[in-house]
Amino acid sequence: MPELSHGRRMLVLAICCMSLLIVSLDNTVLNVALPSLQRELDASTSGLQWTIDAYTLVLASLLMPAGSTADRIGRRRVFLSGLVVFTLGSLLCSLAPDLNWLVVFRMVQAVGGSMLNPVAMSIITNTFTDPRERARAIGVWGAVVGLSMAAGPLVGGLLVDSVGWRSIFWVNLPVGLAALLLTWRFVPESRAPRARRPDPVGQVLVIALFGSLTYAIIEAPHGSWLSTAPFAALAVIALLALLRYEPRRPEPLIDLRFFRSAPFSGATVIAVSAFAALGGFLFLSTLYLQNVRGLSALEAGLWMLPMAVPTFLCAPLSGRLVGSRGPRLPLLVAGGAMTVSGLLFALFEAETSNATLLAGYVLFGVGFGFVNAPITNTAVSGMPLSQAGVASAVASTSRQLGQTLGVAVLGAVLAAGVGSSSYADTFVTASRPGWWILTACGAGVLTLGVLTTGPWARATAERTAGRLESEERPPRRTGVGA
Repeated sequence: MPELSHGRRMLVLAICCMSLLIVSLDNTVLNVALPSLQRELDASTSGLQWTIDAYTLVLASLLMPAGSTADRIGRRRVFLSGLVVFTLGSLLCSLAPDLNWLVVFRMVQAVGGSMLNPVAMSIITNTFTDPRERARAIGVWGAVVGLSMAAGPLVGGLLVDSVGWRSIFWVNLPVGLAALLLTWRFVPESRAPRARRPDPVGQVLVIALFGSLTYAIIEAPHGSWLSTAPFAALAVIALLALLRYEPRRPEPLIDLRFFRSAPFSGATVIAVSAFAALGGFLFLSTLYLQNVRGLSALEAGLWMLPMAVPTFLCAPLSGRLVGSRGPRLPLLVAGGAMTVSGLLFALFEAETSNATLLAGYVLFGVGFGFVNAPITNTAVSGMPLSQAGVASAVASTSRQLGQTLGVAVLGAVLAAGVGSSSYADTFVTASRPGWWILTACGAGVLTLGVLTTGPWARATAERTAGRLESEERPPRRTGVGA
């Protein structure tokens, strides 16, 4: 990629953030619309889970090949294709005649989305080569997640109350078209110096692992053990096959050598934990506010602001802290705040009081606002630029897998607790195990933030990066003619 002026770099960052905005906005808007979808399409709890998880599952499955494909054939080209498919998928979702078709069209959206975020992050990584400037750019990137969380519930609530749930997908159309035109005009093409070959076997194993695991979790409360056990077994088999097959390939889909770096491994697990907490938090909160408290979609969106605004404000601060002091402090703040938020719900039933409910939302927003920048920065920093697409795709996959598992696990826990009763009668008691799971996710972020950011962890990252770079260099020629 050619060296760009400061203004052009800022424009590229803005265009990449537009793609993140529509992808992130789509999930936050949809959460507010879930009760409306439940009523209009006669959806069960598992049906609501699938409207979210069908998207995140496909996204998680395709992010890594999308990142490596972009490194191989051109990041701008793949990014443009993603914008086209995502915008088309949004249009189809708005026209879905029933829940089954909505789930299918959400999967079309996800195919496009898989070409956006990891590729955009790879473009940003190659555009901002200075570590401090890159950290600030990633902080802005994280602030867009906060913006989507702040705007999503309000925009979604207003649209659902005034027009209907189908209109939530219309928001993506003008933003997607604008990003498409701006990318075509201003984003330069870039590729990795050495192209990576496709890994179709690894891709099939990843899809089998994620899909069977998610199905087993979501459907467990609604079916017999015999109906879900085969899918759980398939997930185990796919994981073992993946761990055995990938190290044997010269250019694997998942480069397991990355995980020799303690910061990279820690960032991966932190991403799963933090986004599992986010997915579960939004799922439980939306159903509680509308189905238990009886609030409208717009009123529920207003109640979500105490969580969304701190996320928006803390994300750029986290990016600056990562750039100046490293990832440890933001991760400690994130893990501590998310843990205390979970404890408010698990121990003190924060839903039963406006004050504790507000405190729980604010603390979770602060925690999530601080967690995104150190995840992204740790995942791509220290890696060779030629591996930026793959490394950022692993981080993005971890986020989507976490969100998928959060909705699947907490939805299953809630469905098992509620049973045939009404939400209003049993929700607080039925959701308590879910809040304990969210507390454990926050504690995991806190613990790994301490363990994977010290001198020992940094040394493992330096050794890993050195090995990757040395293995990428062609061997020196010796002898006659050398």
